[in-house]
Amino acid sequence: MNYLYGGIFLFVGLFLSNVLFSYQNKHIDSDFGNALKYQIYTFSLFLIANMLIEYGIKFGFKAVHNLTFVLLTSKEIEVIIAVLMGYLFFKEAPT
Repeated sequence: MNYLYGGIFLFVGLFLSNVLFSYQNKHIDSDFGNALKYQIYTFSLFLIANMLIEYGIKFGFKAVHNLTFVLLTSKEIEVIIAVLMGYLFFKEAPT
């Protein structure tokens, strides 16, 4: 079960944080006031994403007993999600 929990928590947490940053990059003006207001409004979502990532790594480590493998896997998941966000928000495809 630790494999399943770790994978789901990592994917959802990384997906949520990438969605929030991609949305900010595309739709929020870069001036300080709007960026600060967006960060304040989404603080609870960033907190949830960070907790999911933390518990995903914790459950993954309990399952595998190798932190290097868990962190490399989380980076692989994040790269896949980043490519997906690039396509969804900016209509970019890797070349």
